[in-house]
Amino acid sequence: MSEELIPETPEQETEENEAAEPIKQRKNGLYPGVSDELAENMKSGWADTELHGLEPIAQAEHTAARRAALSARFPGERLVIPAGNLRTRSNDTEYAFRASTEYAYLTGDQTQDGVLVLEPTGERGHQATIYLLPRSNRENGEFWLDGQGELWVGRRHSLAEAEQLLGIPAKDVREIAAALTEATGPVRNVRGHDASIEAALTDKVTAERDEELRVYLSEARLVKDAFEIDELQKACDATARGFEDVVRSLDKAEATSERFIEGTFFLRARIEGNDIGYGSICAAGPHATTLHWVRNDGAVRSGELLLLDAGVETNELYTADVTRTLPINGTFSTLQRKIYDAVYEAQEAGIAAVKPGAAFRDFHDASQRVLAEKLVAWGLLGDLTVDKVLELGLQRRWTLHGTGHMLGMDVHDCAVARTEAYVDGILEPGVCLTVEPGLYFQADDLTVPEEYRGIGVRIEDDILVTEDGNRNLSDKLPRRADEVEAWMAQLKG
Repeated sequence: MSEELIPETPEQETEENEAAEPIKQRKNGLYPGVSDELAENMKSGWADTELHGLEPIAQAEHTAARRAALSARFPGERLVIPAGNLRTRSNDTEYAFRASTEYAYLTGDQTQDGVLVLEPTGERGHQATIYLLPRSNRENGEFWLDGQGELWVGRRHSLAEAEQLLGIPAKDVREIAAALTEATGPVRNVRGHDASIEAALTDKVTAERDEELRVYLSEARLVKDAFEIDELQKACDATARGFEDVVRSLDKAEATSERFIEGTFFLRARIEGNDIGYGSICAAGPHATTLHWVRNDGAVRSGELLLLDAGVETNELYTADVTRTLPINGTFSTLQRKIYDAVYEAQEAGIAAVKPGAAFRDFHDASQRVLAEKLVAWGLLGDLTVDKVLELGLQRRWTLHGTGHMLGMDVHDCAVARTEAYVDGILEPGVCLTVEPGLYFQADDLTVPEEYRGIGVRIEDDILVTEDGNRNLSDKLPRRADEVEAWMAQLKG
């Protein structure tokens, strides 16, 4: 990784000050300074690269509708939604930037430091403005000296280009802090993404009002529009191909570790999307009993199971969330199949309960009943009835988690929605959720027969509520035990 000449944090100056104030030197850089001759040389001889006649991004119409709904919900109030900033990973290296969900949902933009502001235009209506970093300044050398200059990290769109792409008037984000400091009237801000914005608004907002804005934006995503549904389908299709890649490479994983599985799926995510939507769970053998096993440093052994929970995030930031539990050698043992079939039956019951007009909790209750029935039938809960087990929640020793969650731009989407709108809500067409029952018998659990210990099984699919029922977006991956074995055999050749 090359070493830039100056500190990684760009000077937050106005356009006119940039031309006057020099870029600071980086401590311990190999060059002692910049000669006047080099500085002058770098100012000229560059072609005009401004782009003209750009078409709006694919979701521009949808983001406009989302902003209109937001405007109607908070008339007469200034609304501020930041993208967020780079976060330091170590010293002068940063984590890959991922725009805040709220900002990307309302703009379609994914650039760091961006801020969407909806200015009230009276009692009703707003004027939207997106504040972005413009092209790097060439007069003061920012474009080649600054750690975030374009010769270091790549060209960014000009403000005029951004306006064409996003369909929103654009201004220089370096002006926004001063503008917000002088703002009057009621203001709401999505907190937790940009400290400079929060500092500028510190005396103008309240935690309660800001939380109302965040909750609204979470609930607005409960029902997906046509663009979002298409993106979720893309994510699921790419994820299915990633699972196929893993099966084809299981022999290499056996020779190395779970990390080979993790890397194999990640390659597919980066080829077909933006990234993985969350840390991949590549849990082989007894690691499958750890719900969020993301260390992925264990052995992959023939005769054991692999629980793979992974999802591709599309370039527009919509993620799949799929789990399959696979026999590493391609064939379930008798006991593995018995446990797997129980989970499959529970998932079938859960998926059948997903339909318009149903309560959100219905699919969870349906799946949990099947699992409780199996645990009772296997003699693991004494002489208790299924109803009593469910009343006391005793099945949770072996099926700790809920049976699903909302899915979208976040893997656990709509997370701050009100309880009455989410888990106590009613399903309607456009809702997308996961159905993911599981059974996990810990290696040290003395309450189950020894042969059960260390076996973990989860099956998870992404289910869209439709007008007449549901659609399994991830159905390109087999679920029944015999179908899984046949699929694996075909992929392995």
